[in-house]
Amino acid sequence: MHAAYLRHGPEIYRFVLRSLGDRGAAEDVTQETFLKAWRHAERYDPALASLRVWLFGIARNVVIDHARAARVRPWQSALAGDEAVQAAVHDAGGTEGDPSERLVGQWVVEEALSRISEHHRVAIVQTHLRERPYDEVAAELGVPVGTLRSRVFYGLKALRAAMDEMGVAP
Repeated sequence: MHAAYLRHGPEIYRFVLRSLGDRGAAEDVTQETFLKAWRHAERYDPALASLRVWLFGIARNVVIDHARAARVRPWQSALAGDEAVQAAVHDAGGTEGDPSERLVGQWVVEEALSRISEHHRVAIVQTHLRERPYDEVAAELGVPVGTLRSRVFYGLKALRAAMDEMGVAP
């Protein structure tokens, strides 16, 4: 598998990058492609196709799966790379020295946000994590400022409940 990665990895990565347009996602999908190839190596038949063709087929399927997942959670792509979210998780967790702790903290926040309603999630992300003014967000969403404040209040309660369900202290 190592030899296959050395020979075809850069080509697969470029294909995935052109398909997705996101370096981080392309790295993840490329890694997933070779992981699936390794796990299902017994399915490879050189009589049917070359190794390159087989790997590109796997990559194509992983790209499709990734795109479908992104359509189900469109907010996640913006959230995962958002520096404001990373800073908020970093500040809340006090985990300056350990990147894995920050990563787990990010995952917990993202997972908890995925468990609340879209109205609440948008209100919290825009006002708290991106630190945008309430009046600006309310105008963008087409709701009164009071409605936005209510969504944030009840969204934070729902977020706290979601984190409790996950067994995490907010």
